[in-house]
Amino acid sequence: MLLGAAVAAALLILYAAFELGRYDAGFRVVDSVRGALAASARIRDLEAENEKQRNQLEADDVARRVDREGYKQVERSLGDMQSQIARLNQDLSFYRGLVQPDSITHVKVQQMQIVPQTAAGQYHLKFVLTQTGKPDSVVAGTAMISIDGLLRGKPSSMSFGQVAPSRRVSLAYSFRYFQDYDEPIQLPQGFEPTRVGVEIRSARDRDASHGFRQAFVWKAQGMSVETEASGTPAAAKGDVDVQTETE
Repeated sequence: MLLGAAVAAALLILYAAFELGRYDAGFRVVDSVRGALAASARIRDLEAENEKQRNQLEADDVARRVDREGYKQVERSLGDMQSQIARLNQDLSFYRGLVQPDSITHVKVQQMQIVPQTAAGQYHLKFVLTQTGKPDSVVAGTAMISIDGLLRGKPSSMSFGQVAPSRRVSLAYSFRYFQDYDEPIQLPQGFEPTRVGVEIRSARDRDASHGFRQAFVWKAQGMSVETEASGTPAAAKGDVDVQTETE
């Protein structure tokens, strides 16, 4: 019993000496426990914030998907409306041609194709001019091209001289049956095209207010469906009756 008591006393003295050494070195059990509890609380707060951010990201992703689907539905609706307008314009131009057969200009764009190139903003406008009536003789005149769209979000119109590398203002034509064109253009950075306009004027007509204009919805793939507008005098000098769009 004395031996056991002596061993227990020795162990107690050794532990007391160990704790005294740690205390002298600046280590305190209470402070260590407090630090561990504070770190644990901080970890829980960070995990809760992380979960909150994760939920917010998931909600934002769902909202973006909903917006994209809504935009797609709007684009489909606009495409259907443009197709209906094009068909109605076809019918209108047909009947207008019946009641106004003696139009001054007898040339129109038969086909319009917009071909994108490798470099950004570069395209080729490929189209064919033909006579609308019986080709009894050679017709001559000029064709002026314009491109409408948005420049940095604002409506803008670019003339052919502004986008053509040759800086030509217009294209001359002289043919009996048809004439092909393959014209390169360079659109400025930030310009989003929406349609191409072709204004055709006959060399026989000295009045600049007369002309024939066709408008083609910008479609950089495939062949545009052609519709027709009659060439009637515009209300003001220099204006042309714009009555058609193609898709």
